[in-house]
Amino acid sequence: MRTVNSRIDVLIPVHNGAPTIAAAIDSIRTQTLEDIRIVVVDDGSTDATPVILADLARADTRITVLSKCNGGLVDALNAGLGLCTAEFIARHDADDIAYPHRFAVQLAYLDAHPDCVAVSSFAREVDKDGRPSGLAVFPPPEWSDPAWIPCKEPYLLHPFMMVRRAALMTIDGYRHAYHAEDADLCWRLQDVGKLHIIPQFLGDYRVHTLSVTGRSALNGRLSALNSQLAAVSVMRRRGDKPDLQFTKTAIDQMCAAATMAGMFEVVTLGLDQPESRYLKAAFAAKFLELASYKPYEPDLEDCRFIGAVLIPLEKELSQANRTSIRRLRAKSSARLLIKGRLRSTIALLSVGILVETGARFAAHSIAVCLPSTVHSAVWSLRFRLRERRLQRGSSVA
Repeated sequence: MRTVNSRIDVLIPVHNGAPTIAAAIDSIRTQTLEDIRIVVVDDGSTDATPVILADLARADTRITVLSKCNGGLVDALNAGLGLCTAEFIARHDADDIAYPHRFAVQLAYLDAHPDCVAVSSFAREVDKDGRPSGLAVFPPPEWSDPAWIPCKEPYLLHPFMMVRRAALMTIDGYRHAYHAEDADLCWRLQDVGKLHIIPQFLGDYRVHTLSVTGRSALNGRLSALNSQLAAVSVMRRRGDKPDLQFTKTAIDQMCAAATMAGMFEVVTLGLDQPESRYLKAAFAAKFLELASYKPYEPDLEDCRFIGAVLIPLEKELSQANRTSIRRLRAKSSARLLIKGRLRSTIALLSVGILVETGARFAAHSIAVCLPSTVHSAVWSLRFRLRERRLQRGSSVA
């Protein structure tokens, strides 16, 4: 392995990323800050990825490639961390694009704020063809609340995160919180220092049907459940209770169970009654939240589970939490109704969300009739307007 002293090690896991990996790495190679090393972990790719990586490594001595048998994202990330020696580690994904000034902006913030252990940023969402499709904007990490339903995570957009290596070593890297390892990492980083989202757009974040949680509703269920288990985990740590363990065996059992009800039964062993009750509601709400922006919808069995859990619970929640859950149910009900899935819609409906569901149904009905070029143009305009507002705010500050 080639050893290069650098201020930042850039960690990029990839599995069968031939269509996008070269562009992703080129966006790192052309950063205005050049004191970097690029550690790419090829997790058993079977396409042209190994050839592309070999060519890139020959062209740039800053690139180190670690090839391993396919073992999944968490194992790939931890293997890559084993090669990282720099003071800072920047995460990047094999299908995303970093803007040239990303590292300079993030490093300047971390240098100026020694109490901050990790930063991320906003990003422009793009589809598989690079067309604008949304804005990845998250609330400040200090607004996090593990007891909210679903939990309010101290989330840093992971492909655009820069973190102090010492903090990552303190928390022992990534755990097997399947499809939620990033959320779990953020909770645990918050245990050792401050997190911050830089209010700037520093890259393009690709969201499409081939992305990890976008492949199927099954992955969505896994992501929803494990993200809420991460919240139970942080509440345990803060209550001086034994932490949860995230194992590959549990992952296999969740995948075999497949349904929301079955997955929930897998993880209830070892939880006390209040934890189990919280997790069931948070799992149901989180899946609706994910479905609102991922390319899948809950099936009839999902909707029956979600409706049976959330509708009776609402009267016990605060007004704000009740309103947020009703909004999630209304969004999903409207989308399902447009797709003609009447029984699924009925399973989620209650009198309290009929008006909002009808309004959203009308708005969605109009939106789905518009060509993709119109959607891209709208998101491009929203991106430019948001960027200008951020720039004006920065100038005033």
